[in-house]
Amino acid sequence: MLHWLFYFVMLLLVLAGVAITFITLPGLWLILISALGYTLLTKFEFIGIKTLVTLLVLALAGEVVELSFSGRGAKRAGAGRRGLWGAIIGGVLGGFLLSLVIPLVFPLSTIVGICIGTFAGATLGELSSGKTLGRSAMIGLSATTGRVMGTIAKGSLGGVMLAITLWVGLPIHHKTSTSQAPVSRPAITSGAATQK
Repeated sequence: MLHWLFYFVMLLLVLAGVAITFITLPGLWLILISALGYTLLTKFEFIGIKTLVTLLVLALAGEVVELSFSGRGAKRAGAGRRGLWGAIIGGVLGGFLLSLVIPLVFPLSTIVGICIGTFAGATLGELSSGKTLGRSAMIGLSATTGRVMGTIAKGSLGGVMLAITLWVGLPIHHKTSTSQAPVSRPAITSGAATQK
């Protein structure tokens, strides 16, 4: 029963990890840490090293995918360093501030805030470097589109991590089988029978 309690706690944390991934928080790392904690508490009975390494690789891939999507959209539109930094800082601030202003619709307000912040940050960054308002706005729009696509891709990897963690960690799967085939031993005959 204790294993099921650990599993239920891990389930809640992993689901939270997937949810916060979509608001650009480090949800994949929460999934990995939850799986690691469950592994240690259950003494590697259900989740092993190979699964943890797989989750680590997926978490790293998620970060790479998100960054590449976010930067690619802005670079294709011709963003400079100021625009890229503006998009990153603006996205973080926008998501945080709109979550505080409209806390009742927390996930949605955060996503909208990230989009607005990314657009505003990239646009202001490009304006400060001397580009026109129209050009800066186009770069801001491209940066926002890339950020959204990167978040969706990262969230999809979080879904894969969720499925792996919950399936492998299910307390009905045992890594080691305790039932082994009985060793057959030759029949021992009496000394009188062998002499005949």
